[in-house]
Parts: sequence; C-alpha cells; structure tokens
Amino acid sequence: MSMPLTAPRYTLQDLESFPDDGYVYELLDGILLVTPAPAPLHDVISVRLTLRLAAYLEGSGATVHGHGSVEVEPATHLEPDLLVVAPGEPAGGVGPRTKWTEYRRWWLAVEISGRGSRIYDRDHKTPAYLAIGVEEVWRIDLEERCAYLTRRDGPKVDRRTDTLTWHAPGLAEPLTISITSLFEGTRAGLW
Repeated sequence: MSMPLTAPRYTLQDLESFPDDGYVYELLDGILLVTPAPAPLHDVISVRLTLRLAAYLEGSGATVHGHGSVEVEPATHLEPDLLVVAPGEPAGGVGPRTKWTEYRRWWLAVEISGRGSRIYDRDHKTPAYLAIGVEEVWRIDLEERCAYLTRRDGPKVDRRTDTLTWHAPGLAEPLTISITSLFEGTRAGLW
C-alpha cells in the first residue's frame, strides 16, 4: 500500500520568516519554490532589459520594477526578474507602506532563466503569471541565448532568436530589442 506524498503549504505570512540567505523563495498556491541567487550573466541581461524597457515606457505612466512581486493572497508570491506594471497601479499610488498585493494590472513579467531556475520558470511560473492576469511573459534563456514569449491572447510559446517586439497598450510604436545585443560581450557555453 502506498502513501500519497504531501508537500507542506505556506502563506505569504509564512514567507516573511524565511531567511535572507541569497536564495529566492517564492510561493505558487502555497507550494514553496526555491532557486539559487542569480549569477553575474543574469544581472547583465537584467540591467540591459531594464534600461530598454524604462526608456521605451518613459512618460507613459507604466513602471518597470527590477525586483517586483506578483502576489495574490493568501499563498502566491512570485518574483519575476523584471515586472512592468500598468499606469495607475496600485490604485491610490505608491507609498511607503504599499504592498505587492495591491497591484492588479501587470503588463509584462520577465524571467531570466539560468540552470537553477529554467524548469520552474518554464513549467510553473509562466503559466501561473498568465493565470493570475499578467498579459505577457518573456523567458530569456541564458544557455540557449534566446527568448520565449507567451501571451495570454496569442501563441502559447513563441521562441525568438533574433528580436523581441512588444507593443505596450497606448503607446504609438512597439519596442524592438535585438536578442544579440542583450548577450553582446558575454560568453556562451556551459556554466
């Protein structure tokens, strides 16, 4: 006779007591996801994307968060590497006590997938973001040096090796980013 395997369930409140040890602790419907701290290549790509997104969105009212969270009470806390939030979010504006649970309109979540996070990012976090209401998810794969785009109202997965194109609501022109330029000056290969 076999016993079913049960995993402990956590809440956002439980997450507050986890150590600040360099690991990334996230919750997906109460299930704990733990990934290692990002490597330097991850940070290079993150900064390059942040700068391009921020320049594109300048004056639109939308905000780019380099360390944001998509939280839904009581037990979902996901930390995309970049998060673009619609203008006017959260309702009432951002203040010193603003919580991530107050945000409800996410335009874009970006995951930069290294070997320690690829499976979580692809198989668990991307579908969760879309189910929660994020409009589009980019997964930048550091090993394959490409991007995977997933939209709520479009092809489920679109693998891109040349350019990323994104048209933010209300903006006249789309943003186009060369994937080659994201990886310029970095080394390919096993890590």
